Amino acid sequence: MARVAVGGTFDPIHDGHIALLRRAYELSNGGEVIIGLTSDEMARESRKRAVRDFIVRAENLKSVIRICFGIDNVTITEIDDQCGPSIYEEFDYIVVSPETLAMAERINRLRARKNLKPLQISMIEYQMADDSIRISSTRISEGKIDSHGKILVG
Repeated sequence: MARVAVGGTFDPIHDGHIALLRRAYELSNGGEVIIGLTSDEMARESRKRAVRDFIVRAENLKSVIRICFGIDNVTITEIDDQCGPSIYEEFDYIVVSPETLAMAERINRLRARKNLKPLQISMIEYQMADDSIRISSTRISEGKIDSHGKILVG
């Protein structure tokens, strides 16, 4: 059993997020997955699009995890920065996408300064839409694709 960190804004939730979460739960092997969910302030300052409130995003995340993985006990922690508890708590793994790989490497450098063991970084590949462009919450919010990458406008 392992302790795994994963984080994001998760709004709207799409197949890329599902792949990220699936990998986190696989690596935990029945251990603990801690999901760092961006605070409202952090989510809104780093995005040009509207983002749902933290409570709504957390409930949506719990619902998706229950439906997709059959897991009812979901641990979500609010994060106000890109590192969250990963720079001061014990974890075995961190699961990232190519977009957040550099942040995971930075987290390991910060952990080293605190004499904490490095996290094993597990990077999932982007999930691609039908047009071979990665699925993203922004593209979904713009109405270009659905959460599974199906093209909505042509």
